[in-house]
Amino acid sequence: MSGCGVPHIFLSGRVRRKNKVTLRAPFEEQSLSFSEFNLPAPILKALEQEGYTEATPIQAEAVPLVMAGRDLIGSAQTGTGKTAAFMLPALALLSDFKQPRVRGPRVLVLAPTRELATQILDTARKLGKFMKLNTVSILGGMPYRLQLQLLSRPVDLMVATPGRLIDHIERGRVSLADLEMLILDEADRMLDMGFVDAVETIVAASPASRQTLLFTATFDKRMVQLTSKMLKDPARVAIEATTMTVDKIEQRVHFADDLGHKRRLLAHLASSPEVEKAIIFAATKRDADTLAEELNNQGHQASALHGDMTQSARNYTVQKLKQGRIRLLVATDVAARGIDVKDLTHVINFDLPRQAEDYVHRIGRTGRAGASGIAISFASPADRQLVDRIERYTGATLTQHVIPGLEPTANFNKRSGPRKPGGFNKGPRRFGGPAGSGGGYAGGRSEGGNGGGYAGRGGGEGGGYAGRSEGGNGGGYAGRGGEGGGYRGRSANAGAAPRPYAGNSNGPSHKPAPANNAGGDRPLKRAS
Repeated sequence: MSGCGVPHIFLSGRVRRKNKVTLRAPFEEQSLSFSEFNLPAPILKALEQEGYTEATPIQAEAVPLVMAGRDLIGSAQTGTGKTAAFMLPALALLSDFKQPRVRGPRVLVLAPTRELATQILDTARKLGKFMKLNTVSILGGMPYRLQLQLLSRPVDLMVATPGRLIDHIERGRVSLADLEMLILDEADRMLDMGFVDAVETIVAASPASRQTLLFTATFDKRMVQLTSKMLKDPARVAIEATTMTVDKIEQRVHFADDLGHKRRLLAHLASSPEVEKAIIFAATKRDADTLAEELNNQGHQASALHGDMTQSARNYTVQKLKQGRIRLLVATDVAARGIDVKDLTHVINFDLPRQAEDYVHRIGRTGRAGASGIAISFASPADRQLVDRIERYTGATLTQHVIPGLEPTANFNKRSGPRKPGGFNKGPRRFGGPAGSGGGYAGGRSEGGNGGGYAGRGGGEGGGYAGRSEGGNGGGYAGRGGEGGGYRGRSANAGAAPRPYAGNSNGPSHKPAPANNAGGDRPLKRAS
């Protein structure tokens, strides 16, 4: 990467290196109006109609660089305005109409999940409402017939998930020969879900003359390797994660003795007038369904959201939340990725995520667009180290709250002792399901299956290296799975015998492989 090793120079709240700008808190500079970006009149008209007047820090730095033709690496969390940071210059590019119009997309945005892709397309259509553009989405879980209709006309801007796009490219239905701008949003999540080969295939199918933008929450060795192949002398713009999680979001933690204690805490909070609209995060799809059913039985308007639902059902559920027809959404990590609900007052972590960066993505669902929000996490005695890790990552202390009558009795000051190989200590059944034998190793967990995972985190719903086995034997291996199994692990929603690299519904785990459920990017025959 160019600029490496150049000393930092502090200028007006920023850290600058050659080709790199890091925005640190507090960022106190004169605000920048969108009219200063030299954007086309139709885009400025749309911004004004949508109520946008001043650029956020990521927009103020990224938009001029991209409009100047630079490749860009952007590091920013959700809620920073990063979607508009790449969409505004993309639309400006498309304002220069070409005759005759090309068949393939001129701008392509890749996203790891369907929900995020849907949100990006919605932003493109809002900001480009006064431009005569054909904007389409090509997502796993959508009917092929509908997508063929969308592709029958010249496409200006396409938002796609990698697996389904690869399918259309291989069948000759999509050509990237005329691509002018390639954008990868949440690129780190795409790598986590095993899309690296798919991304490299898409890059190879696009012209070398294209402009490439990559947005990621983390920048590690994997990302360095990927960007070195894809980008040409990129500029870097980064907003530190701690800036985005501390200022506007109140972070609380409720310590719970066991699963039953968590359920009583949730029932109390769900009845509180303070919780106007909330997303509740559960570890598995089965837990999301069960919690949603329990909340409905208690008289609350609640629905579940997870990867076993069809895309139309997921869209309908999110729309109900936005319209206020439900006030509680019980979701899994992958399904909730990219959800943007402006009046969301609370995020409740019924189960803590295994990685601190996923915690940041979760609580970023509230406190959006400058509003305040409240993030509440339930933590069991075994979660003490997770809480410590989250506090170190965010630089903020999770304030302990206690509800009278629901006080914890366990000692949460001491960290739990080392676990023997075999995973979590045996405890109560989870929502009535059988506890898995064997568990995992050093933090792995088995939900209703033998073997569990290995060494830590499931990273989605079932399977994956270092993760959980959700209703399957053998756990998972080789990559943080999205929704479904990993290497030689039977996934929660697959229903097939164990087989190598049996993918997941949002992407393959470690090596590209199609999923064998209806919600996935590509079909897979059931193992005999």
